[in-house]
Amino acid sequence: MRGIDKALIEEASQRIRRYAIHTDLTFSPRLSAELGSQIYFKWENHQPTASFKIRGAASKIMANLNYCQQQGVVAASTGNHGAATAYICQQEGLELTLYVPATITNHKRQKLERSGARLKLVEGPCEQAEAEARQAAEAGDQIFVSPYNNEQVIAGQGTCGLEIFQDWPEVEEVIVPVGGGGLIAGIALYLKESKPGIRITGVEPENSAFIEHSLSLGYLNNDFVEKATIADAVAGGLENGAMTFDLVRHYVDRLLTVSEESIMEAMRTFYEDHQEIVEGAGALSLAGLLAGRELFSGKKVVAIVSGGNIEPSRWRELTGYQ
Repeated sequence: MRGIDKALIEEASQRIRRYAIHTDLTFSPRLSAELGSQIYFKWENHQPTASFKIRGAASKIMANLNYCQQQGVVAASTGNHGAATAYICQQEGLELTLYVPATITNHKRQKLERSGARLKLVEGPCEQAEAEARQAAEAGDQIFVSPYNNEQVIAGQGTCGLEIFQDWPEVEEVIVPVGGGGLIAGIALYLKESKPGIRITGVEPENSAFIEHSLSLGYLNNDFVEKATIADAVAGGLENGAMTFDLVRHYVDRLLTVSEESIMEAMRTFYEDHQEIVEGAGALSLAGLLAGRELFSGKKVVAIVSGGNIEPSRWRELTGYQ
């Protein structure tokens, strides 16, 4: 497998267009005035499956479409990655086996089953489902679509950075939510190779700050005492040897962690300022921007809104809006 590079991201940009759209980049007047910066949001919650994950899934599947048609697809996710992979497989008529924790909610289970995915329930956390899915794909000679730990998936996520550079080459700072690191790795690689002076900031919930923990040690380490987070789409540790960790260490300038209250405040702000309903993980970039506002003062800033998949009742509970 060829390594991830800028050219691979440019190739992925052409490959994914059947499914992933070039999302809007819009100015935020009130926040720009308040923070003394030029702030734009990139709305990945406007993707067909309401998150950036469709970029990576489309990149991996469409690069291996003939093989996927013959052998089928395997993935692991109860959330945005599962929804994106299931959507593409349904559209392409591909067989998808999706490994999910047995604790999956009925709402998510029914939604995934309606898409045609065959679910395999796994006792244990998401990392266990991921490991079993990868093993099953290797044993069955099938394509495994990783949520983040694959060159073609990272290239797909990196197309988000390519679009930012096309739309606003003057950008100076980009803020990205961080979970497994695929989105920020792809964005950072593309933008740093295109404009070395640009600064890339990642944001994790302090309750699930696995990459910040690993960076503090200097190596990938999942011995972090995790707590529940409303940014559940980025929760959990990384696969052993995940390539995203080294990419983050090489290309990302800083990592911020934010509280649960700051994430909820960012969710409320998105609705008040832009009438956008954003999930907890999708609000991380704004939470980081507000928490570290002095870092971005006077800068030209893009903040990635990574997703908007949240049940209406849960959103109302977290924001206080009805």
